[in-house]
Amino acid sequence: MKDIEGEIRLDSMDVRILVYLQANSRSTNQELAEAVGLSPSPCLQRVKQLEKAGVITCYHMSIDLTKVCRHVDVIAAITLNSHGFEDFEIFESMVENMRYVVECTKVSGPIDYLVRFVCPDISSYQMLSDELLRLGPRIGNLSSYIVLKSSKPYRGVALDDLVSALPASVPARSGVRPGK
Repeated sequence: MKDIEGEIRLDSMDVRILVYLQANSRSTNQELAEAVGLSPSPCLQRVKQLEKAGVITCYHMSIDLTKVCRHVDVIAAITLNSHGFEDFEIFESMVENMRYVVECTKVSGPIDYLVRFVCPDISSYQMLSDELLRLGPRIGNLSSYIVLKSSKPYRGVALDDLVSALPASVPARSGVRPGK
């Protein structure tokens, strides 16, 4: 799986395994092996190697919250006044510890972060946004957007297309390259 430079190289079987698991993470090893055309033992060995190499980082399930409880889903666009390394660290540490923050992404452009909150109600979100404004490293702007509907929730990436688009001689950002 790793070449002499220590980079991870995926062959077409690794990609097939990842594509299948991304859509069917609850499948048994037997089901996975049959789906990708391997016998169970080598299939399990490949999955374990992908986990050990950090390519597979965890397995997820998705909950339809509308069937479970009332909630409010908010995406906040946040801009910091100051852009020192410590300011970013303080902000990221702060949101990491906030109970209802489910995702925080640093982005380029006129805003610094997109933060997704899933709260029991709008007043819970308001308390969190007030806390961010009060305690955050001088937040310059916080714009909130209530999610009305998710027409295409995240279900994974088009991994086979992304990996096949990389020339074998050019390393991917994560150090993962397609194999030969």
